[in-house]
Amino acid sequence: MKIKILRHARQRMEAYNVEERLVEETLRKPDSEVPGGAGRCIAQKRLNGYVLRVIYEKEHNAKVVITVYKAKRERYQV
Repeated sequence: MKIKILRHARQRMEAYNVEERLVEETLRKPDSEVPGGAGRCIAQKRLNGYVLRVIYEKEHNAKVVITVYKAKRERYQV
């Protein structure tokens, strides 16, 4: 499945120092996936004391990444 990363998501990746390969890995092999608001999905991956959350929408044959952020592990059950 193709992955498209929107400008806002790229800005968040830069702000959180998250590499594109890590976003792709989270989408392809998440530790968990939960439904988000407005029909979106959230792929989550545990990493060094935090959780990487990738919010995306499914569009035809692609996953369109809306935003990316790191969160405390305690906050999300992953």
